Amino acid sequence: MEKQFAVIGLGNFGFYLAAALFQKGHEVLGIDISPRQVQEIRDKVSRAVIADATDPQALRELELEKMDAVVISIGSVLNSSILATLNVKDMGVKRVVAKAVSEAHGRILQKIGADEIYFPEKDIALTAAQRLDNPNVLDYLPFMEGYSIAQLAPPREFIGKNLIELNLINRFGIQVIAIKELVPENVVMIPTGRFVVKDSDVLVLLGPDKALARLKE
Repeated sequence: MEKQFAVIGLGNFGFYLAAALFQKGHEVLGIDISPRQVQEIRDKVSRAVIADATDPQALRELELEKMDAVVISIGSVLNSSILATLNVKDMGVKRVVAKAVSEAHGRILQKIGADEIYFPEKDIALTAAQRLDNPNVLDYLPFMEGYSIAQLAPPREFIGKNLIELNLINRFGIQVIAIKELVPENVVMIPTGRFVVKDSDVLVLLGPDKALARLKE
């Protein structure tokens, strides 16, 4: 279902986010005070405009309140980020997502009404650390405090065994919630215990962080 998004601030994070949303079939409005940034993204979004997000009148003319969500991707200038967030909240935007560059910045954005806060540098660093620590972990997603969903390339000793034999739930407290078969491409949701693991499979696991760490060992 097509949605309408606006991305304010077209630096690296805002640029790639706006372009990716547009590629997924959504209507995307890119907004930046820099003519150069607007020119660079013009062919990658539905519409791109030059506007100062700290100016309420400039934003009102764009009718952002009609958007499904507005992303504030101004990170380097905190005052501009804060003012832009205030302005779009005052306009009645239903969902305001803001990028933060620090915990303090994030707390301020939350207090002034941002519905969701992203810490892209922190998230990338955590993912990179996870992959460097264990190259078998192909992807990592925080699930809830103390738990994670991780995609794992099966260790050699898993190959040729079924899930009953591996007994991950009793040995580690880890549940196999899905298996991505690469040859041929297929996703098995909530596989049965009879599923035999192949070297081309990717296991999608849910469990406590400590247990996932034990499993990789």
